Amino acid sequence: MWILFGWHTWWGESGRPYRFKITLTPKGLPDQGGVYVFVQRRFVFFLFPLYIGKAANFKNRLIGHERWWEAWWKRGATERHVLVIKKESDRARIEEDLIRRYQPRMNDILIPRGHNDAPNNARLRFWWKLKRMFRIPFLAR
Repeated sequence: MWILFGWHTWWGESGRPYRFKITLTPKGLPDQGGVYVFVQRRFVFFLFPLYIGKAANFKNRLIGHERWWEAWWKRGATERHVLVIKKESDRARIEEDLIRRYQPRMNDILIPRGHNDAPNNARLRFWWKLKRMFRIPFLAR
């Protein structure tokens, strides 16, 4: 059975599943904090994350979000997915896990965990190692 709206499961780089609530309007946003994803839906079943972020309060953060206009108008975002998480440390961990897996176009940068960090994604691993070889200052910390 396919469920098109209501919830969607996003998987982190760690392999852990996260079940998000799909909100199409601001009325569906909870007053709590957590992780959110701006999503472009193509042909009903194909979902592409455009931006992944975290918020202390979804209503305050997502209504009038500075990146939503770009996501909606320029990139075709159709929905927001929200996952309520109470602890700030868990929000940061889950946000990083999802960004490392999907590498959304609108997220500016992935921050290395350490000097020899290489992500699980083969394309990212190749570029990070190449940048380290040529000592590009952004990754040479």
